[in-house]
Amino acid sequence: MMGDDAYDEPQPALGRVLDEGRGSLPYSLIHGEALVACAAWALGEAGATPIDVGASWSGVRTSGEPFVLHDSLCPMTPPAFIAACVRRAVEAEVVVVGVRPVTDTIRVVEDGFVGSDVDRDGLAAVCSPVVLPPSVLRSMAEPPGDDLVAFVAGLPDDVAVELVAAPPAARRVSSAEEVRLLEALTAEARAPGPRGR
Repeated sequence: MMGDDAYDEPQPALGRVLDEGRGSLPYSLIHGEALVACAAWALGEAGATPIDVGASWSGVRTSGEPFVLHDSLCPMTPPAFIAACVRRAVEAEVVVVGVRPVTDTIRVVEDGFVGSDVDRDGLAAVCSPVVLPPSVLRSMAEPPGDDLVAFVAGLPDDVAVELVAAPPAARRVSSAEEVRLLEALTAEARAPGPRGR
């Protein structure tokens, strides 16, 4: 994992917290705060200036700053990790993607029949953040959508992508039960923002 030194003096960036197409789950509470509020706090603490979904894409593209996509369903992603990903994207001119190990059993389906297990060692689950360096931003006529997996999979072959192992707190939740598990996992860290400081 990248060091926390990037958090001391974060690289300026623009960013957006993704909450569209996720139902009401981003507004569930974790440590007494909405998931989307926790994600927005982490983005700001990492040095990214949040932009509204209606902001001019041409302005973002030509800003000269990296662009951070942060999923509201990864609410407890540490700001230090986000900041380190931003710095790496700028230094290496690569799209940096936070990932977690795949723990579910994945099987091949052939001709409608369930087949053998897929080796999970070669798989990764996209979480947060996804950081686009300025050079990649300039080449994008349209803003990225809200589906991070589809966005990363759809990047042109000539765009360099670096997968970075995210800490356990950055895991993505998909249900109220998983929110409770993440809350237990991050109990010592507590919630970001006014109540957790």
